[in-house]
Amino acid sequence: MLAFAPLHAATSAAATVVTWLADTLAPLTGGAATAAAIVLFTVGVRLLISPLTLAQVRGERRRAALAPEVRDLQRRYADDPGRMQSELFALYRRAGASPVAGCLPALLQAPFFLVMYRLFATGDGHPHLLDEKLAGVPLGWHLGDGLTGPVLAVFGVLLAALLALAWWSARRARRAAAATGTIAGAPTEGPGAAVLGWLVPLLPFTTVLVGLVVPLAAVLYLVTTTAWTALEQAVLRRPQPEGIDGR
Repeated sequence: MLAFAPLHAATSAAATVVTWLADTLAPLTGGAATAAAIVLFTVGVRLLISPLTLAQVRGERRRAALAPEVRDLQRRYADDPGRMQSELFALYRRAGASPVAGCLPALLQAPFFLVMYRLFATGDGHPHLLDEKLAGVPLGWHLGDGLTGPVLAVFGVLLAALLALAWWSARRARRAAAATGTIAGAPTEGPGAAVLGWLVPLLPFTTVLVGLVVPLAAVLYLVTTTAWTALEQAVLRRPQPEGIDGR
């Protein structure tokens, strides 16, 4: 049990925050106060990591500006994939546009999602939260815990939202690959490029699969964070005037 002490402490802290938010929101949201608190908790997490998101956007713009040089390297070293890869990363390093930085916001969200999952899957010292509801469905319920009308309606709406957001993200990933000449930092030409080109746009749809097996509270977290990501993409990644690279 000692190995899980940090996770238990983090879960207890999250429960305290969610409970305080729910008590504050109760006069406005009534029985949906805890669900609203989860939404605000998720927004708080995203605001916390927003500096990394801004850095990610700047990196994407720099990589897009490097697209002609990337294509030139792809043509020059078409017969030497290893050299192409090293030259490509050297180009990114000189321009300060590391493709790895784009993964950091998603990676930093994982612990918060794990905490939310644990809190509403086990109660972890706060069992009262499992009985809080959204539209009559307990936040601790999974999709298969009772396929009644309210359960199907609530999960159906949230999963449909996840599916729509995943489709939008996959479409943006394809456009970004076309603009930068790379997929997840790798060239769009050469060994493995076809597999990456097929796999990367499908990754956003994993949120839908996760939503099928986690508690309702965690699904709500997923919808909120993916919607926030879509909003960020619409605002921060809108076309820039000539000469502006986001710095």
